[in-house]
Order: sequence, then structure tokens, then C-alpha cells
Amino acid sequence: MPCHSKNVCADCDCLDSSKDISAPAQVPYNTLNGDGITPNGNGIFVDITSTSATCEDNLVDGTLTHELVVGRANPESIDESINELKLEAGDKLASLPKIIRNFSLVGKVCVVTGGARGLGYNITEGFLQAGAQGAAILDILDEGKAAAGALAKRYDALVLFYKVDITDDKSVEKVFSQICKDLGSIDVLLCSAGIADSNMPAETYSMTRFRRLMDINVNGLMKCTQEAGRQMMKQLNGGSIILIASMSSHIVNYPQEQCCYNASKAAVRHLGASLALEWSKYGIRVNSISPGYMDTELNRRPALEAQKAIWCDRTPMKRLGDEDELNNLALFLASSASSFMTGADVIIDGGYCLP
Repeated sequence: MPCHSKNVCADCDCLDSSKDISAPAQVPYNTLNGDGITPNGNGIFVDITSTSATCEDNLVDGTLTHELVVGRANPESIDESINELKLEAGDKLASLPKIIRNFSLVGKVCVVTGGARGLGYNITEGFLQAGAQGAAILDILDEGKAAAGALAKRYDALVLFYKVDITDDKSVEKVFSQICKDLGSIDVLLCSAGIADSNMPAETYSMTRFRRLMDINVNGLMKCTQEAGRQMMKQLNGGSIILIASMSSHIVNYPQEQCCYNASKAAVRHLGASLALEWSKYGIRVNSISPGYMDTELNRRPALEAQKAIWCDRTPMKRLGDEDELNNLALFLASSASSFMTGADVIIDGGYCLP
């Protein structure tokens, strides 16, 4: 969600508006083969959450196989208690009640844009806890290297990081093609990458910033969704696409001025509904999530205490949302538990949008 005070993030998809937006430097992309790391000569960029806002995710540093791609961790390093809890194919899954099995992602490959930190990272972890056999984190932030390494170690799963700028169409195409080669399929796509400009009056808002915001929040999201959808059509077994919109697509936030962010999230919500109708014939479900103010790492700073008091006061449940509460909803939409659900936008805001 957006901010109440200028240049202060209130959600993990905010961009610090005090700093200039600049394109990332091109970096070589390497891939894994059976013998180890082999460069393929392609220069590839991947998705974005933010280019300048700071965030402390307390990630566990893991051994990286390459600066851009992180492979499977050593199974001996996995915490036994976590390994025991992880859903696995075979007897463990079969022994669960059917209604619980419906929420598993066993055998599925999940792609998360903006997954280097914040809500995107937490949702990726939730997918792995539900048994996903592999995950691809797409982000422009180098923090994705540590994020993928930590998750690979923790859940003994193949977790790969792809550095990319989603506003570069050719790079996105190359990345999704590479994901299919590395992980074998794409079964779930969750788009959480985005930026937010808040407390910026419409009459003085730079059109350069507006075009950049729309390019990331709408155009880049559309390109990633398009590439994932094409792959799901080839696989002939459907899939689930989840777009992160915002309660700002339903209401106009007060007191902050952020018409451009609100408009971008409204576009995301309607895009999801439109794609759901078009792609239902392929068995591809498209839904969106509209979060309210969430208790993320970016919101746990002393400087935000006054703003958080306002948010909580205007929320009927009188608190911020918990990260796990959003993870649970994302898992529901990703799994077969929501198999008859498409074109929906689910508001998770503690009642903020109620009249």
C-alpha cells in the first residue's frame, strides 16, 4: 500500500520518491546444466519491487552457485523440523484429508515477481511451505540472491533467482523461456512487483514519473502475465495467475495524494478480470488480491508510528494485516482449493473499504 508521508514506504511495493529512477546496469545471465554453471551469453534483466527504498528482511545468507541463479541447497543443511513439516508427494500427502490436500502445491512450479523481499518474498516462502517443487524469484534487486539461497536451504527445493527489469519486453521473454528450461514448467504466477508514488499532487506530478509507474505496475505486469499464459497454454494443464492490486483500486486513499498509483492498481484489477474471461477456455484462472495496510518490515519503523495509528483507526479491525494472512489467501488462489474461482478480486484490508 502507499504512504501517508512523503518518501516513506508503507508497503513493500513502494518506491522512495526522493530518489531518481534509473535503469539497472546490464548483467550477464548464466544458467545451470548437469555439470554446473555454464554461461549462455545472454544479457537478461528481471522484475522489480523497488530501486531505492530500503528494507531489512533478516534473510539467512546462503551459498550462492552464481550471482544470478541460485540452485538447490545441500539437503544436510535443512532444518529437520521444517523438512518434516513440508508437504511431500507420496504417503505424507496421501495421508492428509482431501480438503487439506486441495491446498497443497506439490509438484507445482511457482514464479513470483518482486520476490526478493517484503510480501513477494513471504508469499514465495508460503508456496514452498505448501510443497511447491520449485520457485523462480524475479526481481531487479540483488537481494534476490540471498532470498533464493535462504529459501532453497530452508525448504530443500529448487529456488532460482532471475535478475530482470520487467519493462524490457525482450528480457522478460528470455527469462520466462529460461525458467521453463530450468524448472520444466510454470504452474503458478504471482505478480507482486510494483512501485508507488505517494503524497504527490496531481498538478505537479511529473509525466516522466507517471509513465515509469505505469510501465512497471501495468505494462510490465502484463508482459509477465502474457509470457506465463503462453507457457500454460502450451502445457495444456491450465494454471493459476495471481495479480497483486490494492485496496487503492477500490477507494481513494486519504489523506495522501496518489492518483497515479491508484489508477495503476485499478488497471491491474480490471486487467485480471479481462484475462480471466479470455483464458478460461485454456483452464487458466486469473484472480487478483487487493491488500490493505499490511504489517510488513517497511512498516515497523519508529518514523511510521504516527501514520500507523491513522491507518489502524480507519480500519474496522483496528490493526494492520499480518503477512501470513496474505500468504494464506495467495495459497488459496494458487491451489486447486479455488478451482472454480476466476476473474475475482479479493480485498484483504480488515474492513477498510467498507462504507
